[in-house]
Amino acid sequence: MDRQLVEYLNLLAEKYENETFLKDDPSWFMHQVEGWNNQETMAFIASCFSYGSRKQFFPKIQLFLQWSGGDIYRWVRNGDFIQVISDEDKSFYRLQTCHNVLAMMSRLQELLLQYGSISAYIKPKATDTISAIDAICEWFRHSDNGALVPANAISACKRVCMFLRWMVRDSSPVDLGLWSDFIDKRTLIMPLDTHVVQEAIKLGLLTSKSASMSNAMKLSQKMKEIFPDDPLKGDFALFGLGVDHP
Repeated sequence: MDRQLVEYLNLLAEKYENETFLKDDPSWFMHQVEGWNNQETMAFIASCFSYGSRKQFFPKIQLFLQWSGGDIYRWVRNGDFIQVISDEDKSFYRLQTCHNVLAMMSRLQELLLQYGSISAYIKPKATDTISAIDAICEWFRHSDNGALVPANAISACKRVCMFLRWMVRDSSPVDLGLWSDFIDKRTLIMPLDTHVVQEAIKLGLLTSKSASMSNAMKLSQKMKEIFPDDPLKGDFALFGLGVDHP
């Protein structure tokens, strides 16, 4: 790995991983609630809707914060979402209908009622990030959630990988690190979107534009060469690269 590139990406990661990053990022929402269960639940819901234009999906996530009054864990567990999300084919966000959102929320409620928390469901099943992704996909697979949660880990599972970054990375002003005791952050997988792929190709870290899990894992392995103990610091570095050199 080119030494100059390593130094530059380390510099960018340090520059952009700070509290000001939260302002325009969906991770902001999990910092607006208090307590492990609320943060975990808010983070998961925020991750599900984090695609497309931020101007469009931020107001949708904000609705959940408002509806729940910040006590989103109890709001979901008690099924209070039924009062505000109707079972109809009217669009909620882009291709997802109200029915799809209700199906996802109902399945999340079942998980909380059965296991008590998302982490309590994941912990016995996950020894690393890919097994955690498989467990999340498996739980939601048969709900008609309109791909708010992917059916499997063939695609890059960008939003699930982002959620896991939030949950696993510790000692960060952005990420919560709630699951750092049972998932090693060295196994985290880069949340792969168009911007990340473009920047990675420019740097010679990737050759394929494919938004696949195999490509996400290739990039994660490259980032592990640059940030051996914390490869997803590279997520902030590639974000910063786009800001510094749009």
